[in-house]
Amino acid sequence: MNCSWLWLLCFLPVLTWAEDAGNEHWAFKLTPSVYSNRDAPQATDMNLRGNLGPHALWVGQYRQAGFGEQTRTGYEYTASPDWGQVVWSAQAAERGFVGGAVTAQVGREVFGIVGWGRTNLRTYYNLNFDPNDAITLGMGAWWGPQHQLSLFRIQDDRLHTGQRVTHLLWRYHPDTQHRLTLDVADKRGRSDPDSPWLQGASMSLTWDWRQYFVRAAVDRKVNFSDDTQTRLSLGWRF
Repeated sequence: MNCSWLWLLCFLPVLTWAEDAGNEHWAFKLTPSVYSNRDAPQATDMNLRGNLGPHALWVGQYRQAGFGEQTRTGYEYTASPDWGQVVWSAQAAERGFVGGAVTAQVGREVFGIVGWGRTNLRTYYNLNFDPNDAITLGMGAWWGPQHQLSLFRIQDDRLHTGQRVTHLLWRYHPDTQHRLTLDVADKRGRSDPDSPWLQGASMSLTWDWRQYFVRAAVDRKVNFSDDTQTRLSLGWRF
């Protein structure tokens, strides 16, 4: 199927839902990204996300010479009970890929983090750069209204690769219009059970100002390969 038709089919649920929403206000985020690899062709990704209250829909397309193109779409629901927050998500992509995850934050100013994800193991270029068939455990805390710090690990619990990525995430809100986010991660594991053991690290820095943001990242052993990847993303909220 022509890729433009795939984009249109992915957008139809968003447009229909927006029309049915009546006076509800949709908030959209458009994020183009460029991925530069040391040992592989450059790649690009375009992602559009729409939020309506606790609901979110997204559609995106990844392109890379050798890999080809892959269009994806997904849905996310965020519940906010008194004790914290629960995020349910589902995603589908070309080549038959489907996956889902649930992540909970238990507590407010001091909180625990727990999550679980599963896929059907079909071909998919992993754009979150963490294991998808995995469990997540961690904790975090706010101090004052400006700083949030969290430490969590995402670890394979299905494919016997030993993959585990440990994130230290710091968010700083100097005011309501700006935010700085630093994510430093350590990764260890194998691409498959018979591959050599790998160890690498990544760092990303994101600056949000009003409706715009920019993110830069350096990722050694990206997706548990021997490659090093640098990423640049720009964003616009409207």
